[in-house]
Amino acid sequence: MYKDMKVLDVHGHVSVPQAANAPLLFMLGSNTPIDDWSGSVIPAPPEEQFHAAAQRHVSYLDERKIDVQIIGPRPFLMLGWMEDHLLPSWTSNVNDNIHRQCEFFPDRFLGACQLPQISDAPDTSHCLPELDRCVGEYGFVATYVSPDPAGRRTTPGMHEAYWYPLYERCQDLDIPLIVHGTNSLDRRYRVVPHNYQLGFLTEQYLAGQFLGHGDVFERFPALRVIICHCGGALNRFIPTDHHLAQKDLSGNLFYDTCGYDEHFLSAAIHQRGVSQMCFGTEAPGSGRAVRPETGRTSDDLVPVIDAFDFLSEEDKRTIFHANPLKVVPGLAKLA
Repeated sequence: MYKDMKVLDVHGHVSVPQAANAPLLFMLGSNTPIDDWSGSVIPAPPEEQFHAAAQRHVSYLDERKIDVQIIGPRPFLMLGWMEDHLLPSWTSNVNDNIHRQCEFFPDRFLGACQLPQISDAPDTSHCLPELDRCVGEYGFVATYVSPDPAGRRTTPGMHEAYWYPLYERCQDLDIPLIVHGTNSLDRRYRVVPHNYQLGFLTEQYLAGQFLGHGDVFERFPALRVIICHCGGALNRFIPTDHHLAQKDLSGNLFYDTCGYDEHFLSAAIHQRGVSQMCFGTEAPGSGRAVRPETGRTSDDLVPVIDAFDFLSEEDKRTIFHANPLKVVPGLAKLA
């Protein structure tokens, strides 16, 4: 809680026991989709292990004063580079596990789906059946999308017609897209540990530029998009510079607060504006490094944002609660 108000986190990822992903290796090795992830190939972990993983996640949120979190796939495991006939099997399994965690703690979690994105498909129509299943059957409130699922920078930019079927369906369903980078197969990145983080930065920043300069929001005026990690990178131009989109994006394009360096996060809020920022932490995830000055992990962002003296009390309430609720209407059931 933040004072008397629930803290709503738009950026979280599913937690499962490690053994739950063991069949993935078999599927990749055999080049054969798995129809039954419950144990037809490799025995699934018992249900209590799934519950224990979800309980650890809840305890982690409690320690960081987060009341409700939208959970989706773990982006570095979306694996959009795999053979396209395998993607639907993996995607549906991930979404089933997201739903499972939401059912364990229905007052703490809401789902956002993974989609079986194929970079070289004619368009995103192939993603719609899984989106419809997750929203219709599971009540998911958002969907994750990778700007470049295959990791080779071959996917059309997010302003291009390739994306239109997905945009139209999300607008009709009144759910936002959560834009998050995934894997990058750029050979230059190999020297950097966990180099998917570089893909997160570049692809998320590019997505914001393409969406801002393109005509997506003229075509789909009710579409809402959240770009993770404060948009990946910040702009180096002043607001009136022509390199930046000179249009009103305040009803469509948003960013989360998942930036762990306090200077970066402060600059992001200044640059994007309070009205465009939704609280997000990825807790638990990549923010587990401990701040020496506090002894707390860097994803403990409620006290960080609360301490920003350039934010008014109303600003903080907007970021923690009002904006997430505005951008993700499905949060209303737990807000």
